[in-house]
Order: sequence, then structure tokens, then C-alpha cells
Amino acid sequence: MIDRYYLNSIGWVRVRQRRANLLALLNQAIELLSGPIRMTDLAGGPGRYLLDLLAQRPDQDMQVLVRDRDPRGLDEGRRLADARGERRIQYTAGDAFDTASVASVGPVDLAVVSGLYELFPDNSPLLASLAGLAQAVRPGGYLIYTNQPYHPQLELIAETLTHGDGSRWVMRCRSSAEMDELVGQAGFRKLKTLIDDDGIFSVSLAQRLA
Repeated sequence: MIDRYYLNSIGWVRVRQRRANLLALLNQAIELLSGPIRMTDLAGGPGRYLLDLLAQRPDQDMQVLVRDRDPRGLDEGRRLADARGERRIQYTAGDAFDTASVASVGPVDLAVVSGLYELFPDNSPLLASLAGLAQAVRPGGYLIYTNQPYHPQLELIAETLTHGDGSRWVMRCRSSAEMDELVGQAGFRKLKTLIDDDGIFSVSLAQRLA
């Protein structure tokens, strides 16, 4: 009963809608690209949604690199990929806020940052990450990023959850205009945004300018 209440709270319901919107824009981006596709997720954990995407596209010539700072998530991803016999995905440790580290994954055709930037109230780490993406994503390639313009449970989250370093999970909502401006400063042009029915989580597709 507790699990049902927790998972049916508005935040988690809209997280699941965000996942559906993320997959929708991923498929659109893939259709816009031609030839073999190189893709990365900067903080993908086990990358379950990417495994599902690859399963939906068994004949797609695609190589996916999933990065994360948490070795447990990476190990879980490797286990899931092995269980599915999926060889088009790799997992490696990486810091999504280290400009040089992010830049080193390039050149890629498609990059994803999902559920990460909205966890940090300061814009400085986001700008460092986006600067790396500007080097990693080839001109004409695509970036998919999420944002949190609004959330009704910020106080509850801050009082009950913590970051890996033990600090309180204090989030700051960013307007779509603010997030899009940060992305634009890095050299990307937003093409499209999908957002859930309550306006909590958005998913946007942007293109790297030449």
C-alpha cells in the first residue's frame, strides 16, 4: 500500500510520462539522422530506457555509450545488457559536469542529459557540462535534455532525500526560457519541447549549430 501511494504520487506519475516523451524525441532524432549513429547519455545509470530503445530498433546501426558516476548503476546496466544479448551499448564511469571529460566522448551524433540538470540549483555546473557537449556533439547533431519548470513536492523532496554526499536534495525549478538560454549559450538551437500534463517535466530536442 505504501509503494502504491509512493509510485502514484504526482511526481512519479509525471516521471513516467517524461520517459515516454524522452523515447518519442529520441525516435524523432534518430529518424533525422542518417548512417551509423553514435550516441551518449552523460548520466544514464543502467540505461534501461536505452536498452528498450535498442530493442525496438534491432536493425539500427547504432553505438550507445552510457556514462555515470555511480558504479552500481553501470554494473546493473552491464548485467541487463548481457541478459538481453545487446552488444551495441557500453558503460563507463564519467563526470557529467567536467567539461573535458564530457568533450572526450565526441564526436557523437546524439547526446542525452535526462533527469540530471534539474537536480542542481546553480547554473555553473550546467554551463560546464553544456560546454563539453558543445565539443562532443558534431555540428548538425542533436541534444535531448530535460527540465523541471515546476514541481509541487520540492519541500517534501528536500526533507526526505539526500545526494550521494549526504547533503539535502534541494532543487530549484528553472523556467523553460532560462534552461533554453543556457542551451543556446552553448551553441544549440531548440527545435521542439514535450511536457507532461501538469507542466512538471519537459523534454526538449535541440540541434548543434555549425
